[in-house]
Amino acid sequence: MGSKISKRDRANSRDKSKQPSGSEDYTLLASKTPFTVSEIQALYELFMKVSSSVVKDGLIHKEELQLALFQSNDKRNLFLDRIFNLFDVNRNGCIEFGEFVQTLSIFHPKTSEAVKTKYAFKLYDLRHTGYIEREELKEMVQALLKESDLNLSEDVVKMIVDKTFAEADSKGDGRIDEEEWKEYVEKNPSLLKNMTLPYLMDISLAFPSFVFNSKVKESEL
Repeated sequence: MGSKISKRDRANSRDKSKQPSGSEDYTLLASKTPFTVSEIQALYELFMKVSSSVVKDGLIHKEELQLALFQSNDKRNLFLDRIFNLFDVNRNGCIEFGEFVQTLSIFHPKTSEAVKTKYAFKLYDLRHTGYIEREELKEMVQALLKESDLNLSEDVVKMIVDKTFAEADSKGDGRIDEEEWKEYVEKNPSLLKNMTLPYLMDISLAFPSFVFNSKVKESEL
């Protein structure tokens, strides 16, 4: 005698069929992140939009992320490289849906400052040594200034780097470790400002433009 398929099973089957191949179940992703199942469904629509902008293969490649973040594909961007590496958890050169959701969750307003601090450190640790060195900080400062269309002199950039190390390098060994970084961020919480995307709180209500350097005012969210 054949088994009956319930309406709920059919609905779950339909939902799973809408997910990218090899991605985690919506419910499982919701259990691992601050997102609800319906918000993850909205993120899937966003993921598919970004992943089909250049190559329609259900994966986000670096040039597609660059178009989504900066509306440009005509320049190499260190900040883009760092963000892409953050998303590309399994280091296969592309972003799968599960990686997309879990990395975006880092930027959720409900995610703890401890988690944001940890991943902000990873963004600056360009060479994956477990330390932020002077040259790495200089490169990131220059990249962030460039994205903000600020053209500061080498002397000013050096002053920023020197000031940061004077305050953060409490051990005086010429590099910043995770413990020093945590203490520095606690004294300068504004460093985590770019680690939070306010619109992720209501992504299922108002579908946002996927731009990290959004100029949308808080009153418009």
